Parts: sequence; structure tokens; C-alpha cells
Amino acid sequence: MSQFSRPAEELSREAKEYVDLRLEDVKLRTVKGLSLTASKLVGMILLLGVAINLALVLSFGIILLVGELIGSYAWAALGVAVLLGIVLWILIRKRDTLFKDTFVPLFVKLFFSDDDE
Repeated sequence: MSQFSRPAEELSREAKEYVDLRLEDVKLRTVKGLSLTASKLVGMILLLGVAINLALVLSFGIILLVGELIGSYAWAALGVAVLLGIVLWILIRKRDTLFKDTFVPLFVKLFFSDDDE
């Protein structure tokens, strides 16, 4: 009777090994996806920080330049503020196209990419 139970024991052992390997695969894919996501996020935050600083310096320079030309730094600052407000309004109106349509496929590709490449 042990001859009949041996294939079942082997099948049980191989099934357990298969499940363990699948769990390891899921863990590795999750770690890979999270690490890629974290690195992209840190990169975007750094890029955003530089872009914000650039925008501030550029705005200040434009205010000084236009202020000299028109003789009023206050009106120059108001003009730059209005221009930045228009840019903000455009970004808010286009946020779905700019952010959802960009980031959702990016994250899907990061987490569900094929390793056949």
C-alpha cells in the first residue's frame, strides 16, 4: 500500500514546492515594482523641486526686467502672477490628460511588465 501512497506524497511535495516558488515570484515582482516606483517617485520629486526653483528664479528675473522697462515692480509682479495663474488654470483643466493618462499606464507597466524582454 505504500507504493500507492508514494505518488500522492510526491505530488503533494511538488505542489508545495510549486506554491512556494510562485509566492517567491510574486514577492520578487512586488519588490521590483515597488523599487522602480519609488525610484521614479524620488526622481520626479527632485525634478519637480528643480523646476519650482527654476520657475521662481525665472519669475523674479522677469519681474525685475519688466519692472525696469515699465517703471513699476508692482505691476510687473502682478503681470507675472497673472501669467502664472493662467498656467495653473491650464494645468488644472488638463490634469486628467497630463497626470492620469501619463501615470496610470506608467504604473501598470511597472507592476505588470513581462520579464521576457
